Amino acid sequence: MYERYVELRNQKGVSDYRVAKDTGIPKSTFSDWKSGRSKPKIAKLKILAGYFGVAVDELISATDETGSKEGRE
Repeated sequence: MYERYVELRNQKGVSDYRVAKDTGIPKSTFSDWKSGRSKPKIAKLKILAGYFGVAVDELISATDETGSKEGRE
């Protein structure tokens, strides 16, 4: 999930700091997701999906190299 978040963040041209300010999700939460210390809760996924203008499913899924969908934790 974190990798998809980074893709969307980069496409929008914003930093973790900006996402944190705009969404109210603490910047440290993104670090925890990156390191694996915690996993995103559905409430935060909904906030991020709305912020980036994507469905929650799109936020938590990624396409692997063969083109098939692969779920991410």
